[in-house]
Amino acid sequence: MVANTGTYLDSPFHRYADGQDLSELELGSLANLEGMVIRCPDNSTRRIEVDMVSKRDVAGKAVIFHTGWDRNWRTEKYWEGSHPFLTSDAASHLAEAGTALVGIDSYNIDDTTDGSRPAHSILLARGIPIVEHLCGLSELPDSGFRFFAVPVKVKRFGTFPVRAFAIVESV
Repeated sequence: MVANTGTYLDSPFHRYADGQDLSELELGSLANLEGMVIRCPDNSTRRIEVDMVSKRDVAGKAVIFHTGWDRNWRTEKYWEGSHPFLTSDAASHLAEAGTALVGIDSYNIDDTTDGSRPAHSILLARGIPIVEHLCGLSELPDSGFRFFAVPVKVKRFGTFPVRAFAIVESV
């Protein structure tokens, strides 16, 4: 089985041999998290820069990036190297600010044109799970929801599909 199929979660073990694998992640780090959607509608740049997150209270939250890339799901364009991604400065800010989980609606949170993968490296080094391939984020409010992305509890796995969903809080 290819573990990073569909919407999936990366644990620190995905990047680091001594990092937590799926079986070691606390349920509270993946389920019932206060959620926040950061909208990145400007398609003139692929880069999600630190200024998109620097003035927001992201501590303890699931921070989900809605770039609109999911509109390309199930097309060849989805897999082209032109998807949106987090810069290392944006990832560093999220890690330092204590974000609980980070998700994105593209196939990789990093630029795949080189092998450096700074967002993965920075976030997973801090124990912050990453969810990729999210869809339907246009249906979520910017805040006021609880986010869930729970994989099966498997030892020695760094990534696995999840059924990611949100429960919108009543007003």
